[in-house]
Amino acid sequence: MLIRYPLTVFYDGACGVCSTEIRYYRTIADQRIKFVDIAAADFAAGDYDKSPGEFQKKLHARDADGNFYTGVEAFRRLWEALPSPFYHLLSTVVGLPGIHLAARTGYAVFARFRHLLPSRHASSCPVAKHLH
Repeated sequence: MLIRYPLTVFYDGACGVCSTEIRYYRTIADQRIKFVDIAAADFAAGDYDKSPGEFQKKLHARDADGNFYTGVEAFRRLWEALPSPFYHLLSTVVGLPGIHLAARTGYAVFARFRHLLPSRHASSCPVAKHLH
């Protein structure tokens, strides 16, 4: 799939696992990727015609044409934008039918229960409020 850059990746900076992974991606990403912390005080989900709950449920990425990708597809677009050929290969492998189904299932479980994992903030992960 050919997308136009920049790719904007919306991540939950309050989630320990999410912020750690994004921190790593930032070290290898180039100017084609922008990162937006949805836990930041100035983040306004409505600016993107989405609710805070939608952004909290799974990773989102948006290309320069305004197309949104969520969950595993957001990761695949992110990996394709990284300069390492390893991530391009990972995106291709995760796109294979059986592997794609397993990845979507695994990600759905993680996304549903990530609020139970340690957080950067003293309070619980805000995703729990948006899932009920």
